[in-house]
Amino acid sequence: MTDEQHARTFNPIEETRVPARFLNQLRTQRWDDHRYYHHSRINQSLHLLSALSFLVAYVLLFIDPAMAALLAWGVSMTARQAGHFFFEPRGYDHVNHATHEYKEEIKVGYNLRRKVVLMAAWVGLPLLLWLEPSVFGLIEPATSTREYWNDVGLAWLALGVTGLLARTLHLFFLYDVATGLVWMSKILTDPFHDVLLYWKSPLYLLKGELIDPMTHAQHSTSH
Repeated sequence: MTDEQHARTFNPIEETRVPARFLNQLRTQRWDDHRYYHHSRINQSLHLLSALSFLVAYVLLFIDPAMAALLAWGVSMTARQAGHFFFEPRGYDHVNHATHEYKEEIKVGYNLRRKVVLMAAWVGLPLLLWLEPSVFGLIEPATSTREYWNDVGLAWLALGVTGLLARTLHLFFLYDVATGLVWMSKILTDPFHDVLLYWKSPLYLLKGELIDPMTHAQHSTSH
């Protein structure tokens, strides 16, 4: 093998750039998510509850997948999305100098419109399994309440995986493969990051602070 061929097959500079770019994009997506969509201390506190529940669900995933999904959707996702839908301000964002409409348009992940579709599917699956326990002959129908909720849990698990992969693939076409993979990695690791980010939020809330002043974001966006 010539020196030129070796240079093409192994370039240590290129090798180090790929993970660095990935981590850079991951930090950027996390920062944008925080500064644009988590001003409410109630929302932050609900994200803390969501993150802790998700961490338990991650462990349960290896023990009882259906129960893990019931916890993830019944507690984690409900708390997380309630924070966004009911408590996060939707007026003009003076911290980032952006309108709510602009932030919804540029959001990498699920914006509120897409979340409505996702949550509608979440509500619809238990109803489908109640009205059509065999899902039109696709599964063995439940014969007890326990079996019913087990089927609901597995259906919610499938919905979560589908929602994650569908948006990841969509981002491949909207942006590029890297953006999609970074977003998927962000979603899967958000519970760990949210605990570190929002563990003090309930304390601020108890002090009567409903909105995070976001002074750290103001300093960042002013540069």
